[in-house]
Amino acid sequence: MTNLIHPTAIIQGDVEIGDCNEIGPYSVIYGPLTIGNGNWIGPHVTIGTPGQDTRNPRYDSSQSRIEIGNDNIIREYTAIQKPCYKDITRIGNRVYIMQSVHVPHDAIIHDDVVLTPMVVMGGIVNILQGATLAVGCSVHQYSVVGHYSIVAMGAALAKNVRPFVKYVPRSAVSVNDYAIKKYGFEDVRDQIVGYLMEGVRPMDARLVKIVDEFELLSSESGRGVY
Repeated sequence: MTNLIHPTAIIQGDVEIGDCNEIGPYSVIYGPLTIGNGNWIGPHVTIGTPGQDTRNPRYDSSQSRIEIGNDNIIREYTAIQKPCYKDITRIGNRVYIMQSVHVPHDAIIHDDVVLTPMVVMGGIVNILQGATLAVGCSVHQYSVVGHYSIVAMGAALAKNVRPFVKYVPRSAVSVNDYAIKKYGFEDVRDQIVGYLMEGVRPMDARLVKIVDEFELLSSESGRGVY
């Protein structure tokens, strides 16, 4: 099937587009960029402008690449920017990016992430699978938001968030039971609670993979952990 691209959209440079995508009015898209299949990109979306970096605000981004996977929704007025320091800015699969979200340079947004309206992230962040950033929260650069966690609306996130955490500023750490049910982890909830509340390493293979990925990225980030 073909793509539905509004005639007012501007697509410039090395842009590869798969099938069954829709690109709305007045969106501006610069390559190098790869877009997969089944994506909905709304009006007034900007993809592929240089990252906003105070150390090098006019860097040469002509070879800086963005990769967008499959079945994503990218709502109006969102901006997705090119990498500055790493090879790529990447959006995974089935990501729901709502209105007016800032996706910064070198961000890696993993599968099934939800970014709600007016979320702002600093550069070189990792938002891991199934995480949700609630309305208007901000994420410090280099931060890692763990798998299936949720960050409260309006929160200013300055450290990493562990998997399955419900992060609310000035509140005790709690478990994101909504994600546990939604993604089928109810049978290992006790192991998740043990990991979060008591520091007990889980035994379930799915959880081991999640914890190992988070802890490696968290260690590399140099940031603390909530």
